[in-house]
Amino acid sequence: MSSNTSEVPVYDFLSIESKWRDQWETDEVHRIDENSSSPSYYCLDMFPYPSGSGLHVGHWRGYVLSDVYTRYKTIQGFQVLHPMGWDSFGLPAENDAILKNIHPRINTQKNIENMKRQLQEIGAMYDWSREINTSSPEYYRWTQWIFVKMFKKGLAYRKMMPINWCPNCKTGLANEEVEGGTCERCGAEVTKKDLLQWMLKITEYADRLLEDLDKLEWPDKVKTMQANWIGRSEGAQVVFSAIQATDGKQVDLPVYTTRPDTLFGATYMVLAPEHPDLQAIAAPDRWPELEAYRERARLTSDMDRQAVTREKTGLFTGAYAVNPVNGEKIPIWISDYVLVSYGTGAIMAVPAHDTRDFEFAKTFDLPIIEVIHNDDAVFDENGNLAEAYVGEGVLVNSGTFDGTDSVQARAAITENLQKKNKAQFKVNYRLRDWVFSRQRYWGEPIPIVHCPNCGEVPVPEEELPVLLPEVESYRPTGTGESPLAAIQDWVNVDCPTCGGPGQRETNTMPQWAGSSWYFLRYPSPQYDQGPFQKEAVQKWCPVDLYVGGVEHAILHLLYARFFTKFLHDIEVIPFDEPFLRLFNQGMICREGAKMSKSKGNVVNPDELVEQYGTDTVRIYELFVGPPELDSEWNDQGVTGVYRFLRKTWEFVLRNKNAGTEVSDRVLKRRHRLASEITDRLEQFRFNTAISAFMEYVNDVDGWTKEGDAVDKASLEWLTILLGPFAPHVSEELWERLGHEQSLFSEAEWPQFEEAYLQEDLVEIPVQINGKLRGTVELDVEASEEEARKAAMDLESVKRATEGKQIVKMIYVPGKVLNLVVR
Repeated sequence: MSSNTSEVPVYDFLSIESKWRDQWETDEVHRIDENSSSPSYYCLDMFPYPSGSGLHVGHWRGYVLSDVYTRYKTIQGFQVLHPMGWDSFGLPAENDAILKNIHPRINTQKNIENMKRQLQEIGAMYDWSREINTSSPEYYRWTQWIFVKMFKKGLAYRKMMPINWCPNCKTGLANEEVEGGTCERCGAEVTKKDLLQWMLKITEYADRLLEDLDKLEWPDKVKTMQANWIGRSEGAQVVFSAIQATDGKQVDLPVYTTRPDTLFGATYMVLAPEHPDLQAIAAPDRWPELEAYRERARLTSDMDRQAVTREKTGLFTGAYAVNPVNGEKIPIWISDYVLVSYGTGAIMAVPAHDTRDFEFAKTFDLPIIEVIHNDDAVFDENGNLAEAYVGEGVLVNSGTFDGTDSVQARAAITENLQKKNKAQFKVNYRLRDWVFSRQRYWGEPIPIVHCPNCGEVPVPEEELPVLLPEVESYRPTGTGESPLAAIQDWVNVDCPTCGGPGQRETNTMPQWAGSSWYFLRYPSPQYDQGPFQKEAVQKWCPVDLYVGGVEHAILHLLYARFFTKFLHDIEVIPFDEPFLRLFNQGMICREGAKMSKSKGNVVNPDELVEQYGTDTVRIYELFVGPPELDSEWNDQGVTGVYRFLRKTWEFVLRNKNAGTEVSDRVLKRRHRLASEITDRLEQFRFNTAISAFMEYVNDVDGWTKEGDAVDKASLEWLTILLGPFAPHVSEELWERLGHEQSLFSEAEWPQFEEAYLQEDLVEIPVQINGKLRGTVELDVEASEEEARKAAMDLESVKRATEGKQIVKMIYVPGKVLNLVVR
């Protein structure tokens, strides 16, 4: 029996946690040893915006998840790179500064200091010697360097664009920053504004961004979201001839369609209100009304215009077009559900086989002609289509193509029109080039000089960074110009090429610029001869495990993949995907809603740490539910976790003088615990890992009180296995068990043996001629005779075999016993 001679000290979590955080820092336990021969592993969090008042318990969840895995890999013997930094440029940080009326540079630094304190209290294994800040000149020098490289390769260009405009933030937004027609940062309704914008040609990488998703160990949901955003489709570009309303002259109006098999059902055309040929073809008397509609459409976000539930509106232009498959004249309308930025800005409308076209045709009483027949189509009592049929079938009302399968007809009709120069096969994408400039102060200056003689000239690489100047007025102007435009001493410079007078670009980069490559900087954050040291990046990258919220599935992750592929193409990195494995943690909710200050449902971790300790909060964050799902916060659950840690503390210390004697069931139980925790860590089932700990401590604590012997090895295994989850108390217990070095430097991950995982007794079915008659409990190594005797003791077996002869017995130890009788 284990020794129990000393009184167990109180679980003083505040002193313990403070002690070990200081000790880790003093001993540099979390720093990478670049000379180590251990295998490397790169675990990374999506770094935070230093905006707002700090972290709440919802933010903690992802950081705790990644830290658990980091500590697990460390104990397994890996050198784990687990860095942290700040995504400190851009809209979130600037809006927070404006709200508080504090200069962004000052406000951002205050936020960083507070959030760093909170992250340190989590007890995470961050190597703070590698801390980066995207708004520091040492960092954004290289963000500008990447932009210059893209410019020189023709991937960065300027274009007059009708962009999403947030009247509240007073800046342009990328499509990805608009949610349901509102600004994702402030919630204001987004409008349109024509501005000369810097663009990045992400569309040149569309196919690779789509195809390479197959390489990645990412959640299927995220890969599907990215694939849908890229939106590759195969179809045909078909030329309709528009007849001008004024003089009858023809103007070609190409349309892109994925369903050329439905061309015979096109009963009208619809142009985007912004279509460049609209005024040329429209009837003059209709132009004032058309122009007013166009202006209203410009002020509506693309998301709103394409909303499925939105009422269809439109106007007839007074012009007609000729359908190339049958020569029929069809009316040309405009409607805001057609976007000038997608396809050709014009569509052929086939109301019988497209839901939006059907609704439009019903609204304006336009013809609906069935051309794809299928018995699944829904008709009304008059024999008319009751709704659009969008599936496959056979062609009807389609001339010589009647009876043709719709899939085969796509190619056949396209080929027929191709001979007449009226169509060509085409691949189209939903993805658009990235709007890369913002009319804001707090961002990376775009390193371009505009020269009247030389045009757009990149700032020489050796003159980077172009420093963001200090300003008194940092609020957005709302005019379409950045506040930087007012700083004449900064704007007016010599042209780097000809030496003549030039002007700096005054727009700044978007908030996504710095985060699109930051993971490459951590391996060599102080390197000043380039954005990163090639050898360091080769050693650590790509990232082995990336942890963060699913809200970044399209924006950040797509941009980071684009940057990585570009840097690979210019041969500065040897890989073309940044993150091999992605884990998206769910949100912590309270009262059924995502935590936010505006809802008043935020739980401050600082108060919980003071009351229960960091380790308790960490474990509850893991225990609250499956880590990939949203979970509801419950204050009572925190109390329960605290009781578990205190019980574990008391159990280990009550038995800390244990020797080598151990009962069989305690020995087997510790091997089962090691198996369960290892498996659940690998599967990211952290919540059930916590359950396994609770069950183990309850079992073994109870057995020792009944007289079972527990050995020191069992206590050490428990302490090591618990280490990634509750590092502070585990370190303290490890020390009190007689160890002088940190658990995370000295300990080895427990290796369980399969032999100890086998149960002594198993329940097996007993069958008579293959029919179940009962079960018996046997030792796993029970002999055939022992199995037969146990089976014949069952009343149900006695009745089934009475008066019969057992001609054969089939016995599979631990599995089944079948008696064959006649």
